[in-house]
Amino acid sequence: MGSDYGKLTVFFEDPFWVGIFERIEKGKLSVCRVVFGSEPKDYEVWEFVLANYHQLRFSPSVDVAPRKEAVNPKRIQREARKQIAAGIGTKSQQALQLLREENKQERKEVTRQEREAEKQRQYDLKQQKRREKHRGR
Repeated sequence: MGSDYGKLTVFFEDPFWVGIFERIEKGKLSVCRVVFGSEPKDYEVWEFVLANYHQLRFSPSVDVAPRKEAVNPKRIQREARKQIAAGIGTKSQQALQLLREENKQERKEVTRQEREAEKQRQYDLKQQKRREKHRGR
C-alpha cells in the first residue's frame, strides 16, 4: 500500500486549462484527463476533486516501475519545474491513448448497432407496406 498514490497536474493546453489525474496502484498507472475550461482556482480544483473523484473514468492500467521519492526539497522543486515545462509524461500519454481507443471502440459498436437497427426498421416497414398492398383481393 505504500507504493499507491495519486497525482494531479493542472496546465494550460490552448485554449483550455486541463487536469491530468495519475493514479498508481499495485505498480499499475492509470490516467484521467479533465478539461476545466477557464483557469481554476486552488479551492475550485480541491472542490472538484472532493465532489467528482469517484466519478472519474480512468484509462486502462499500464505497468510502471516503482519510483523512489526524493526527499531533497530543492530537487523536488527542480523536478516539478521540469514536469511543468515538459507536460505529460510518456506513460501518462500511453494510458490516455488507451482510454481514447477504448472510447472509440465503444462509439463504433454503438453506431454499428444503431445502423443495423435502422436498417431492420426500414426493412420491416417495407415488408409491412408490401403486405398491405397485396391482400389477395
